[in-house]
Amino acid sequence: MYYQRPVFRNLPAMSVEPITRRYAGQVADGGMTADITVCLSAGWTDPPHRLSLGTDEVHVWRALLRQAEPRTDLLRWFLAADERERAEAYRFRRDREQFITARALLRLLLGSYLDCSPDELRFRYGLYGKPYLIEEQGGGGREILFSVSRSGGLALFAVTRGKNVGIDVERVRFDLDYERIADRFFSRKEVTTLRRLPADYMRREAFFTCWTRKEAYVKAIGKGLSCSLDRFSVSLMPGEQAALLEAEGDPGAASRWSLRDIGARSDYAASLAVEARGRQLRCFQCPEPGADGFP
Repeated sequence: MYYQRPVFRNLPAMSVEPITRRYAGQVADGGMTADITVCLSAGWTDPPHRLSLGTDEVHVWRALLRQAEPRTDLLRWFLAADERERAEAYRFRRDREQFITARALLRLLLGSYLDCSPDELRFRYGLYGKPYLIEEQGGGGREILFSVSRSGGLALFAVTRGKNVGIDVERVRFDLDYERIADRFFSRKEVTTLRRLPADYMRREAFFTCWTRKEAYVKAIGKGLSCSLDRFSVSLMPGEQAALLEAEGDPGAASRWSLRDIGARSDYAASLAVEARGRQLRCFQCPEPGADGFP
């Protein structure tokens, strides 16, 4: 299949709104109360003409997964046979098409970093399903690590060099019994902190913040569903810096890992986990398939 490496220029105008969440209220702590007003914002920019990933950088890409069916059929050709089989396993067409679009975009992005055709990329999978690039690809496959998450038609991709990385995005749902889920899966410290928040909307926001931070960390370490979520704790209080607080069996984890909140959209929660400190975060809006250089 003929493929021309994307050049990110002359992109179509896209809606890239700043994301702001504001918490206003009081939090009780040991008989004391404190007013809290916190704004979280993130800007998404068009990518540079040529992609370059520094050793001290993490790139996060945001993409919408809604595509017309003919476009999805074209993107399918970038997938390997096992990926097409996974796509066909989805019962609903919408889920199948979103998987195809996300996987094709991942290949397009990684192919751009490695200067190779996306359909040439080969992946291996860890014991619990975490994907990695085959080491010999492009002379740099060994160095590039990545993570993908999608929810409600939105996908986030995280790419860095030489360090484990994980990303998670979740659409905030109001029909979810979040307190029951927290009691079942969160650590005792996290549940106690969550219950201290005085308002339901604050507890719900804190729940999704905590959930995405935990999922990002689990994805980064590559253990998936095999990792018990109550065996480690993350920060979740509004206004508190995102952080891994402790991990059972790994006393040095909190000093090695950094967590970041990602302002994906106003109705989503998203978090990034990297096994490194001080990496520069750059957030890009992914060109839609069909844009300059994209199929």
